[in-house]
Amino acid sequence: MKKIPGTIAFAMFALCASGAAFAQGDAANGKRVYLADGCFTCHGRSGQGGALNYPAPALAQTNLPVEAFKALVRAGPNDMPAYSDAVLSDKDLGDIHAFLMSLPGRKSPKDYPVLSQ
Repeated sequence: MKKIPGTIAFAMFALCASGAAFAQGDAANGKRVYLADGCFTCHGRSGQGGALNYPAPALAQTNLPVEAFKALVRAGPNDMPAYSDAVLSDKDLGDIHAFLMSLPGRKSPKDYPVLSQ
């Protein structure tokens, strides 16, 4: 299992803790790239998460600022491949982030009547 290098993990923590603003991107292009590059195979078509070799996290409404999101994708934690800028440009990653932010987040279990029985 790959681990995120300490400097990247620290940078991601610092960006999240600082309340860094989310960058704006083209959500329509982000959806296209997300589907074309196969992100959906592990993370689901609507960013709901899934499982291939291990549970892949839900990405819809991610709490990561765009720069932390880019660092994570570039590092490729666990079984996720690392995507260099030759494969996914910073613009494409910003667009994917915008697409993920445009998706509805996880629903509360209270939204499913069958779970209240």
